[in-house]
Amino acid sequence: MHIRRLAAVGLLALVTACSSSSDGNPAGPNPPGGSTTLTAPAPQSPVNDAQLDTLRPALVVSNASGGTGARTYEFQISDRSDFAALTSVVISQGGVAEGSGTTTSFTPPSDLQPATRMYWRARATQGSTVSAWSSTAQFRTRIMGFNRPGELFDPLTNGETLGSRSGSTTFLGTRGLRVDNPNSWVRYQLATTLTSGEISVEVEGLQPNGGGEKARIVSMMDNAANLFRSKFLFNVQYRGINGNPDNAVSYKVLMGDESLKYEPDFAQRSAGVRTFSPNTTYLWTATWGSTFRLTIREGGVNGPIIYDRSQSTPGTYNPTPHTAFLGANDAADESGSYAGAIYRNLWVGSGPRPATLGTAFVQ
Repeated sequence: MHIRRLAAVGLLALVTACSSSSDGNPAGPNPPGGSTTLTAPAPQSPVNDAQLDTLRPALVVSNASGGTGARTYEFQISDRSDFAALTSVVISQGGVAEGSGTTTSFTPPSDLQPATRMYWRARATQGSTVSAWSSTAQFRTRIMGFNRPGELFDPLTNGETLGSRSGSTTFLGTRGLRVDNPNSWVRYQLATTLTSGEISVEVEGLQPNGGGEKARIVSMMDNAANLFRSKFLFNVQYRGINGNPDNAVSYKVLMGDESLKYEPDFAQRSAGVRTFSPNTTYLWTATWGSTFRLTIREGGVNGPIIYDRSQSTPGTYNPTPHTAFLGANDAADESGSYAGAIYRNLWVGSGPRPATLGTAFVQ
């Protein structure tokens, strides 16, 4: 993704020039005599986990003090509070000239990931002296979605959706969007066909004996009149009464023809019977390609996996155009959408969802 893993020109030279102690703070030498101490800058804004309306915030620190001569600053932004993994530092910029007043500011040259909690810090350099890192501050980037070739993200927590709503659907603030009945859904037109990839979404409102006998959680298809008629039918289900058996997790995938149909049999569905709580968040993740896999995590993206089934799927999933749904538009032929399901943080992409996408909502 173009918003990730940027490194400023000259960063490697700067990092190489500064040896570090085991805690990540510089241990480089002071000027001869060691008579000066360069204090660390202090974050001024954004701080205190502020929710921002931008993807390129101006980071402001109070200037360091001590020593003589010109000072420059290095700023780091990470999606991890410990900055431990190299890949977690999404922006690192050295050589920022000190501001003429009492503060220095840096604005990222490219968009940060939306709907994400970010952490940032800064340190100063004066000659051969490098200060300690400042304390770590944090903020949340703008809550917004995107639909571009290869990836779609819809937070659904800001009273907006990138999709087209049909029937009765209700926004519930930061909880997301509820699909109110089997005849309602949200439809997304993907920017390009994905022959392999992942569709994943956080879901609340599920409970035993609810929904229809084959109630759909999410689905995908081509341009057929409805999902039931599509040669590229793709759906995951939480079955209700008469679900054969009741309360079974299930799925169905067509790779262009009935001869290329993949779904669990009765014994496999029986092994997939689950009792969900309406007040618990479940992350449903389905991946497709040469293999189909469905997993469910209890408690969200970091929760334990409570369902995991995969099977080989010879054929090519090639819906044109490629559409995705919260729920499904086939209630006239089958069970339609799961009534009462509450959705947030929908991802549809050629690769897995970024691990920190949506963490702006994590308390």
